[in-house]
Amino acid sequence: MKQRTRYSFGREVRRPFGEVLAAAGEALQRQGFGILSEIDVQAKLQEKLGIEFPPYRILGACNPRLASQALGAEPDLGTLLPCNVVVYEKTPGMTVVAAMDPVAVLGLVGNPDVEPIAEQVRDLVGRALDEI
Repeated sequence: MKQRTRYSFGREVRRPFGEVLAAAGEALQRQGFGILSEIDVQAKLQEKLGIEFPPYRILGACNPRLASQALGAEPDLGTLLPCNVVVYEKTPGMTVVAAMDPVAVLGLVGNPDVEPIAEQVRDLVGRALDEI
């Protein structure tokens, strides 16, 4: 099932968390993205606060060619990079994979040169999520 907010888009997948996490990384790579960072929210909340939390990862995805173009048009855009993709367990066997909507987020910049780049990023990330 697809889901959308004002700032993100994604889908629910009836597959275990670990499978979806691996599939997300592979699908993003096929669309030209590398994973620059991976934050294990579940582990950090346990470590820092002693809180039990379901599996939740934040992947910092970056397409170098498009990032270079965007930074060339708007150097401070780096404050909004990389493109975050989250994978989390909604219930056992049901996993959500979602990404920030670059058109919504980069629209804050107000630079018309960035808009077509944001649309390309949204299209590529959308293709990756559709593969999962």
